[in-house]
Amino acid sequence: MPRKPQTESVSDLNAAPGGAAAVDRALSLLSAFRPGDDSLSLAQFAERTQLYKSTVLRLLASLEHARLIRRQDDGRYALGTEIARLHALHAASFSLDGIVPPVLRELVAATGESAAYHVRQPQGKGWARLCLYRVDSPHLVRDHVRAGDLLPSDRGTGARVLIAFGPEADRPGSAPDRALIESIRDQGYCALVGDRTAELAGISAPVFHADGRLAAALTLTMPAHRYDPQHIEAVLAGARRLSGLV
Repeated sequence: MPRKPQTESVSDLNAAPGGAAAVDRALSLLSAFRPGDDSLSLAQFAERTQLYKSTVLRLLASLEHARLIRRQDDGRYALGTEIARLHALHAASFSLDGIVPPVLRELVAATGESAAYHVRQPQGKGWARLCLYRVDSPHLVRDHVRAGDLLPSDRGTGARVLIAFGPEADRPGSAPDRALIESIRDQGYCALVGDRTAELAGISAPVFHADGRLAAALTLTMPAHRYDPQHIEAVLAGARRLSGLV
């Protein structure tokens, strides 16, 4: 009779409701790979998944047969060619058009203000802030930025977020800028009135790729007199929804 593990495995702790335990365990082996891992040993799989080595070996045999795992000459295991094929299919079908605009529309519906998705755009030796997507407020009085417009990279809440969570964040800067960057990083968003233009206010939060890299800034803009700090949570919720999907 198999021994009962003293510690629950990763797959047991994150079991799919109504799913198959063997599939959960096999998938936990794939999830054991971390950034920078070219290959893993049997001992590393067992340590990271909390599965017995004998169980890991059986699961690896199935994953190897499906070409999801490849056993190397040195006895270590790397991701297989099927992973690359599936990634190519995913990349071919993936489009931000089906992911970002719906979140922007929901944000506008919830707040009544304009929502945008800003990314860093290389420009010369530096970068500019590109408004990649935009959904306008239904109010007649609003800012008139359009998708495709380039905006300042040093002013506005979108720019501040792209700086605070970008490569410049750890570079020395002036005391006021350093204090602002640290504040944005600590609270996870930027909310300012009159930063880019005196008559405008903005709220921005970072959107991250699945590997933790900064992807964009989700931004809500409004006339200064309509600024409402209660909109901060809606912006944060939208950024969380997009993170990992872009």
